[in-house]
Amino acid sequence: MLWLRNSWIVTVLIIEVFGASLYTVEAKPQRILLDTDVNTDDFFALFYLLKLNRSEFQLEAITMNTNTWSDAGHAVNHIYDMLYMMGRDDIAVGVGGEGGVLEDGTILPNVGGYLPIVEQGMTTAGGCRYRQAIPVGLGGRLDVDTNFGLRKAFLPQGSRRYSPLRQPTAQQVMIEKISTGPITVFLIGAHTNFAIFLLNNPHLKKNVELIYIMGGGVRSKNPTGCCPKNASTSCEPGLCGDPGNLYTGYDSNPYAEFNIFGDPFAAYQVFHSGIPVTLVPLDATNTIPITEEFFKAFEESQGTYEAEYCFQSLKMARDTWSDDQFYASYFMWDSLASGVAISIMRNSQKKNGENEFAEMDYMNITVVTSNKPYGISDGSNPLFDGLEVPKFKLKKGGVHSGHVQTGLRDPFCFVENGKGKCKDGYTEEVPGPDAVHVLVATKAKANQDVINRPEHTGRFNLLTEFPYYREVLYKPDFKHKKLGRPVVFDMDMSAGDFLALFYLLKVPVEVLNLKAILVSPTGWANAATIDIIYDLLHMMGRDDIPVGLGEVFAMNQADKVIPQVGDCNYAKAIPHGSGGFLDSDTLYGLARDLPRSPRRYTAENSVNFGAPRDTDHPELRQPLSLEIWTSILKTLDPGSKITVLTNGPLTTLAKIITATKTASLIQNVYVVGGHISRSSLDKGNVFTIPSNKYAEFNMFLDPFAAKTVFESGLNITLIPLGTQRKVSLFPETLARLEMTRRTPEAQFVKRLLFRLYTLQQTHHRYHHMDTFLGEILGAILLGGDHPNLKPTMQEMRVKVIAEGVESRDGQILMDKKHGKLVKILKNVDPVAYFDLFASRLGDEKQSAVLGSYDEQRIMWNTPPNPTLLDI
Repeated sequence: MLWLRNSWIVTVLIIEVFGASLYTVEAKPQRILLDTDVNTDDFFALFYLLKLNRSEFQLEAITMNTNTWSDAGHAVNHIYDMLYMMGRDDIAVGVGGEGGVLEDGTILPNVGGYLPIVEQGMTTAGGCRYRQAIPVGLGGRLDVDTNFGLRKAFLPQGSRRYSPLRQPTAQQVMIEKISTGPITVFLIGAHTNFAIFLLNNPHLKKNVELIYIMGGGVRSKNPTGCCPKNASTSCEPGLCGDPGNLYTGYDSNPYAEFNIFGDPFAAYQVFHSGIPVTLVPLDATNTIPITEEFFKAFEESQGTYEAEYCFQSLKMARDTWSDDQFYASYFMWDSLASGVAISIMRNSQKKNGENEFAEMDYMNITVVTSNKPYGISDGSNPLFDGLEVPKFKLKKGGVHSGHVQTGLRDPFCFVENGKGKCKDGYTEEVPGPDAVHVLVATKAKANQDVINRPEHTGRFNLLTEFPYYREVLYKPDFKHKKLGRPVVFDMDMSAGDFLALFYLLKVPVEVLNLKAILVSPTGWANAATIDIIYDLLHMMGRDDIPVGLGEVFAMNQADKVIPQVGDCNYAKAIPHGSGGFLDSDTLYGLARDLPRSPRRYTAENSVNFGAPRDTDHPELRQPLSLEIWTSILKTLDPGSKITVLTNGPLTTLAKIITATKTASLIQNVYVVGGHISRSSLDKGNVFTIPSNKYAEFNMFLDPFAAKTVFESGLNITLIPLGTQRKVSLFPETLARLEMTRRTPEAQFVKRLLFRLYTLQQTHHRYHHMDTFLGEILGAILLGGDHPNLKPTMQEMRVKVIAEGVESRDGQILMDKKHGKLVKILKNVDPVAYFDLFASRLGDEKQSAVLGSYDEQRIMWNTPPNPTLLDI
């Protein structure tokens, strides 16, 4: 009954999302800075803060920590859209940054927080020591980045967006807002951003009045994963009774909670900063799970757009939950923390943090950052290992000097036939000088106050912003055309891949019939970026082309126990910030200029595909690459075979080879990637892995997949890095585009190329932009018989190195005895190449049917044309 009673506290918090407080005050409003990981439960907290009386509380800024549940490019635009819906474009938003940390611990300006502090070097590329606890695909970052597909279906799109080198960084926003005067900081994700701020700006600590934290578990005993009292003897408890909630890694670390585990050293700095801390840990949040009674009440009480968005998000979380224990496993973590914080701030005259939402107690706690024995050197601790002077001048033999958990399967953390022993990220009660006196929420109160007066509500959603909003699918009629050779494009969604896709869509269908697009999200972009493909296809009138989502891990990287999580031994080579994931996931800030497609990734699912239950619209489920591959094979004419063009890691193609018996239906494979070094000076392009001098990114990012493909016996044409470099010339490409017809696609491509070129000339993080320009070559070679191109081919026996050795993996070696025979493109005529690319994009045939999002907005403000097909 306790959980049922305490569900009322959830009700009051949710009601305040779409109803506002009646409190009125005359004093100056209390200023708030929110640092969030933009997970689903964070929306509830954000909307709660946005709906407060602004004369009493003023949300000044939002910064994002993007080293846990969300990815920077998707998270920042998600926040912009929610603020636009709420009419709050005045709120500052900060994300990322390109600063680094020197070996001696000197912190340079604008560290982006993409990596935990112990891993932060001078770039934004790096490993996933803690982040590997978070699923990458379904139920993890993919669903958070897209909010299960609801983000694009519901939220309107304003004018604010991420733009390279113009986006305010997290540190810039924190410094600006905190230096202005007294402010309260809410931390509802990992603590990296704020810890960096504290370490680098000790003179501004005095302006931070209080820190409110959702995270950790002190005396908590996790109620999830427990076997029922009448369970059979075969039931094995999971997290039951443990202090933490790392459900993907409780057998190695049963003590940590996700937010603190995201960066334990950062959390330690925050707790030990000397600023008063109020903690809302699992101790309190575990007492208020979402109940079925609350869920039904919420479903019947959606009075505002923000309430609708929150409920739909919650419903998708429930409907896609991995088991039938949602109501016992999902808690209102961040909204409870916000409610406790606001109540304490509003009633500051009361003692001991008395508030409406939770019982409070003072405890002496610390954050565990390493494991005993202290003072060891086993290669696990970057703050000490190999350094004469520890980083940040830490104490030798101190609490930070022990073994630091290296991953979910760290052998140090396992105890035979027992619970894991690692405590990294544990908010532990300790005696003595190592402890901090912290005000802790221990249990939620039963609170039945209901505030239902609408105020500060959302203005509109995507559907109601426009008087004539409608969704239209554009599917060409090819009944009277003789279609060309069937082609499947396998891409990792780098900028170059989108340039190549535009070109493929412009090749006459009588020459090239693009049957499908397969996505390998193991390269330059995160899986949620699949939505940009849908938007580009919509622009070009090709909503008929199916798009399949491939494996989110390179071969041998998924965890063998819980395959939804895994390692990043190869993906760590991609920068998270500028010139990397941040820019790929936003198409360098230009993705939002594309019209918005009715098609998009959704987490909708069906029992027919292994889901635990059907969601409301299983027909909208995102198909997987193997499903798309199987379906298009059924559409081939007798005797026909598929030509495959790969522009990224070979993850998906290797999966097709190993998981199906259809390789015989592949006519040719054109592989854009690989590097054949002909001298010690002829280097590859994996610039983030200095020890590997001769690999190329597409091969390095999944070397075992590349090895599988090259040894498969398929007819392979390799378009290597050396040949790509001969045509990767921005000035020449842009000059020729300037002379072509101004079709919408030519204009968009020119803008994208100009942006890449300008960034390359402006900032060192973009020095590798010509890598993407060379990726067009495969599409041009595949796009028809062009005698002026004068391609020169050479047959050669080669092998791909895949040994699990970072300094060698992904390299291609000539091996006359044991290598596999492939064709290699050595040369093309550069002038003909530039002419072909520009003239094809300027061709008015097979041109865009909807040129931009601005054009789409005009359409939605205009009565519909009855000749269009509405869906």
